[in-house]
Amino acid sequence: MSLESVRAFFASHGLELPILITKETTATVATAAAAHGVSPGQIAKTLAFRLHEGRVILVVAAGDVRIDHGKFKRTFGKGKMLAADEVVRLTGHPVGGVCPFGLATPMPVHLDASLQAYTDMLPAAGSIDSAVRISVHEQVPAHLR
Repeated sequence: MSLESVRAFFASHGLELPILITKETTATVATAAAAHGVSPGQIAKTLAFRLHEGRVILVVAAGDVRIDHGKFKRTFGKGKMLAADEVVRLTGHPVGGVCPFGLATPMPVHLDASLQAYTDMLPAAGSIDSAVRISVHEQVPAHLR
């Protein structure tokens, strides 16, 4: 179902991006990098956080970086990663397939500066065996920048 919501999102935004489906799971940065033959940094991981005031946001970062808690707090205030069941309920995507496209619940998406280290990235596409190759500078919809 969430793979279909990603396809619908792309269609509604006029994005002709092929969704790459693998035979193996790509639910972790390491397995996704191996399956797509790229460095772990090129895997764009999407993390869901509940901020102190209750708002939920997504942060997309390069697969080889950790979220700096101090910078996060300075930018967003206190926050906590969502539990897996809440991630599925709010995004419509399974953990390991979470991406900023085709979300079940509209929420702000923040792109980490770590993405700028690469020309193209591979975020998941709504399932644990899918991804999409996106040119960081040219094809990311303006509302996600």
